[in-house]
Amino acid sequence: MVRLTLLEQKQALVQSERLFLSLAEQMKLPLLQILRKAELGALSGNPAESLEQVRANADVALKLVDGYLLSMRLAAEEGYETEQESVSISSVLYDTAHQLHPIAQMYGVELELSMDGKYGPVTTHREGLQNALVTLGYALIEALPATNAPQMKLQLAAHRCRYGIVAGLYADVDKLTTEALRQGRRLQGMARQPLPALSHCGGAGVFVADAILSAIGARLKVSHHHNRSGLGAVLQPNPQLQLIQ
Repeated sequence: MVRLTLLEQKQALVQSERLFLSLAEQMKLPLLQILRKAELGALSGNPAESLEQVRANADVALKLVDGYLLSMRLAAEEGYETEQESVSISSVLYDTAHQLHPIAQMYGVELELSMDGKYGPVTTHREGLQNALVTLGYALIEALPATNAPQMKLQLAAHRCRYGIVAGLYADVDKLTTEALRQGRRLQGMARQPLPALSHCGGAGVFVADAILSAIGARLKVSHHHNRSGLGAVLQPNPQLQLIQ
């Protein structure tokens, strides 16, 4: 097991605290929406529709908390390599779209799956990868209505890059750049809107995903696909096994 130096331990603690502050700020939104929908359902006398929206917002809140806890567990274990496995990207993207469907429907966002070609499996931590993509999806879905995007569409896609295979989520968000993500990382936990190009809130979905991917040996990057901008995870193909997808 790799032993962290005292400085590295202190830096990890600071990063964990900043991530927690981002999460706490972000949690205000789904909790406020749950409160408002519950009040609206009581006043309208038609609680069924409000109940579905309450469920969707509660799911967002729980997934963000689950993602934060997972990132902390993986970082603390320092042994995630033992949980790495051959993972089908198409399967992960399909399951991610299924989990995102309720909140996308609530925001009026259309989900679209796109696979450019056939890919073999990647070697990664499946639970971590899927949790990261789901929290990224929540962040982008919540951001789309405020971006004046020409299409309320979120594309879940995979494509090759020079570093490996990128699995990501893409939309018509022009201001999402590498520099914006870099600045957001610096401001995480210290500014109410660390990612103004993407979110009017704390952007916790992005930072939780970032922490998870870092913990499983992947990395989050700004990516582009079919003239759309987005965020994706750079993954390494499994050199020993190829699946027909």
